[in-house]
Amino acid sequence: MAETYDTVTSEVHHFSKEESLDPSRGGKEKFGHNEVSKLHQMAETSRGCRHVSREATTPQDDEEEEEEEFECLLGANGQVVLWSSRRETVLSRFDFVYPPYMVVDKIPILSPVIDSDGDLQVTRKKDLDKKEGVVLIEHQSATTLDLVGEQVWRGALFMADFILNNPDIFRDAHILEVASGVGLTSIVAAMLAKQVIISDIDRGDILELIDRNIKRNTDLLKASVEVKEIDFFNHATIDEIMDVKKSVSILLAADVVYHDQLTDAFFRTILRLMSDPPNKSLYVALEKRFVFTQEDMDTVAPCYEHFLQGLEWLASQNLSQIDWTMEQLSTDFEQYFTYERTRHLVLWKIQATLK
Repeated sequence: MAETYDTVTSEVHHFSKEESLDPSRGGKEKFGHNEVSKLHQMAETSRGCRHVSREATTPQDDEEEEEEEFECLLGANGQVVLWSSRRETVLSRFDFVYPPYMVVDKIPILSPVIDSDGDLQVTRKKDLDKKEGVVLIEHQSATTLDLVGEQVWRGALFMADFILNNPDIFRDAHILEVASGVGLTSIVAAMLAKQVIISDIDRGDILELIDRNIKRNTDLLKASVEVKEIDFFNHATIDEIMDVKKSVSILLAADVVYHDQLTDAFFRTILRLMSDPPNKSLYVALEKRFVFTQEDMDTVAPCYEHFLQGLEWLASQNLSQIDWTMEQLSTDFEQYFTYERTRHLVLWKIQATLK
């Protein structure tokens, strides 16, 4: 996480609206609402761009929708990104390879690929069982600290990889993700689960972003999906979803550890959610963020240390009603999404067994 004054920027994208582009790889070009399909390799993206604009309800709305333009940016990492000047958000494609158990056909039909010299690229035998997919996510490229959920963070992609590696855990499950941000992790979970509740605080444009991202990825979803508010500092929001959370057995949280006060509120919320039947498992993916402090005269990860203290606090709560199990999981699992996986990514499982 990089900070400039009061602005926080995720390191998932080596991209910003101001980034200078390599002319040899393409450049900026304006596209109207009906011209998005002209973008380089944007066959998948065009299905999502239809949802970038608000749904038109009157002839005037139709006219406004047609006038909206998207600016195509080809970033230094080759990622195709669309910029909405009206919302000041970007629409990014997150490429992944389907796990073998999701590939229906043993040998998928691959289109011929021509290289820069005009030669036909030979499909290798090892690539025959690979099928590529795309998750389309609208998000902010930079925000203030209180709106970091409107960006995409590495922990969300790390959790998405974990989900795809563990179909036996997530297939046909009832799942609740807290602090979901723009919803990427939940969308991936919904490729396997029976029900996914996507939740975050109703602040900024987060809940609306989630709604739009669900719509543009509908063809990926197997589960029924609902968007609800859960505010770590207002547990009345939990009371309002009591009916839908009665069936939830799996909780997800990705990259929620970056502020000690918020971490404390997170654990109080988790205690509340896991104290009711059925028995629940919580999976937490996060990235240790190291800083140098004069107090310690060393490079430390204070937010992660505070998270570990929160685990100890949770393990001591409601012991007459709950048996707690805390386990740090192995991170040596297959990477399906395209991102830089660092050694500072960690994964915890917290199990609550009600007595």
